[in-house]
Amino acid sequence: MPTPRSMAGSDLAIGLEHGGQVAFVSDLGIGFTDALAWLAIGSFLVALALQWRGERDLARGTGALAWVLFGVFWLTMVPYYYGEIQSPLQTILATVALPLCAYVAYLLFQGRTSLFVLTKAVALMGVIYLPVETIPMVRTWLIETTAVQTHYGMELFGHSPGINEGANGYQSRFDFDPDETVTGRTTYIILACTGIGSMAIFGGLVASVSAPLKRKLTAFTLAIGVIWFLNLARNVFIGLASPWGWFQQDWVVSLMTTYMGADPNRVSYLVAHNYIAQVLSVVALVGITYLVVKIVPEVLAPLEEVLFVLTGNEYDLFDALDKSEFRPDGYGTGAAAAETATDAGADTDGSADPPKQ
Repeated sequence: MPTPRSMAGSDLAIGLEHGGQVAFVSDLGIGFTDALAWLAIGSFLVALALQWRGERDLARGTGALAWVLFGVFWLTMVPYYYGEIQSPLQTILATVALPLCAYVAYLLFQGRTSLFVLTKAVALMGVIYLPVETIPMVRTWLIETTAVQTHYGMELFGHSPGINEGANGYQSRFDFDPDETVTGRTTYIILACTGIGSMAIFGGLVASVSAPLKRKLTAFTLAIGVIWFLNLARNVFIGLASPWGWFQQDWVVSLMTTYMGADPNRVSYLVAHNYIAQVLSVVALVGITYLVVKIVPEVLAPLEEVLFVLTGNEYDLFDALDKSEFRPDGYGTGAAAAETATDAGADTDGSADPPKQ
C-alpha cells in the first residue's frame, strides 16, 4: 500500500481551474489569463455590434483579431494542462486551438461572413462563463454548492468523509482520513467541477441562433439538467476513485509512472479523471448536442461552420437531418445556397454577403 502523504500535500483538484489558480499562477499571474479571455470576448462582442450596424469590413477585421486573441488565450493554458493537470486530451486541444482560431480569423477576414454565427456563439459562451468565474460571491456559491451535492452523492454509496477547506480556500475538500484510504489522497472541488463550462457552451450555442423562445428555453433547460446530473456523477466517481485507489493495479501504476511520469499515489486519480471521465464527457457532449438539435435545429448553422473549419469541406447538416425548413434565411452550403442568399440580398448572422467561400 502506498505511504499516505500529509494532508496539505494530498489534495487533488477534480476538473480544471481556468484562469489561473494552482501552480499556473506563478508563471503568468492570477489576472493575466482572465484579462486575455475578457479581451477576446469583448472583441467578439464589438465585432458583432459592428456587423449589426452594417460596417462589414470593420466587423470582419475586429472579428479576426478576436479569434486570434482567443487562440492565444488557449495557448497560454498549455503549460497548465500539461504540467499541472497532466491531461493529454486537454493539452492537445489547447495546443491546436491557436492554429484553428487563426484559420477562422483568416476565413472571416477573407469574407466568410457565415462565421459570424459561430463568433456570436463563442461570444455568448464567454458572457455566460466569465462573470461566474470572476465574481467571487457567485464563484464561491457554485463551488461550495457543488461540493455539498457531490458529498451527498458519496453518502449514497456509503461514504461520508465530511467537507473542509481545500487548497483553493473554499469549503470544498472531501475530508477522507489519509490513514484509512488506499492512496492517502483526497480531492477538492474547483470551478470546472461545477459543469459551468459545458453549460456555457450549450447556453451560448442556443442563444446565438434565431428560434422561438419557448424551444430555446426548453433546449437550454434540458441541457443544463443533463449536464448537472452527469457532472455530479463524474465528481462522485473521481472523488471516490482517488482516495480508495480503484485504479491502483500494479500494471496500471507501472504504465503511468514509466511512460507518463505520474506520481504512483496519483495514478488512480489520473486514470479516473484524465482518461475515463474525459472520454465519457466527450460522449456525453455529443449526446446532449443531439438532444439540443432535436429541439432547436437552428443550432446546426454554427455546427456546420465548425465542421468546415475542421475539415475544409462544406456540409449541409440541415438537409442531412431533414431539417431544411429550419435553416436561417440566406444561410446554406454550396453554390445554390449562395445564389439564393445573393438573390435575396440576405445579410444575417449566418448569411453570405459576399457568399461563403
